[in-house]
Amino acid sequence: MIGMVLAAGAGRRLRPYTDTLPKALVPVDGETTILDIALSNLAEVGLTDVVIVVGYRASAVEERKAALEEKYGVSITLVHNDKAEEWNNAYSLWLAREHFAKGVLLVNGDTVHPVSVEKTLLANRGPQILLAVDNVKTLADEEMKVILDGEGHLQKITKLMDPATANGEYIGATLIEPAAAEALADALKATWEGDPDLYYEDGYQEFVNRGGKIGVAPIGEVAWVEVDNHDDLAKARKIATTY
Repeated sequence: MIGMVLAAGAGRRLRPYTDTLPKALVPVDGETTILDIALSNLAEVGLTDVVIVVGYRASAVEERKAALEEKYGVSITLVHNDKAEEWNNAYSLWLAREHFAKGVLLVNGDTVHPVSVEKTLLANRGPQILLAVDNVKTLADEEMKVILDGEGHLQKITKLMDPATANGEYIGATLIEPAAAEALADALKATWEGDPDLYYEDGYQEFVNRGGKIGVAPIGEVAWVEVDNHDDLAKARKIATTY
């Protein structure tokens, strides 16, 4: 199994940091960036082969690649998304499809969370795809929310639902087993071909619509944040020092 980080996004709401850096390289604890935390977490659970999907300001990641490999004891493979500023991340994840067959622990490059999330996913292996879900947090409109079926599998995943009907929030970390590789790649392809502005979570929905099973792993009381804007960044800087 390998680690994977989606780090192609521009993060325009985090300017001026992202005038010259991708969102994943915004610092959250001194010189420690979101990407540093992701790589540290993956290395701590033994995933030292890591694929990073880059796009916007990819050169900034390329320039740090050797230093990051040395610091965290990982081997990094970069996958380039040349449409990162035009299309959404369903396409980004699809571009890394050749690596799915190895088994992947995927994390978003804009999410700050402790290594307990990776440990929870690995401890609950079983379903072809397993999502880390916060079922404690009070939800609002912006979150990527999930509804589960009677067997506890994913039924629906979208931001566009009444928070009161949701069973929790997907936090941007997924375990993809090798058995899901081909079907997930096909579902992602159908998603971005249908609308390149869709999220990879819409690809998960397509996977489910086609009969695939996606499980969820509740993460419990965990301090984490998706860094979309400066308020989120302020939260990230408070919690990152506690890990």
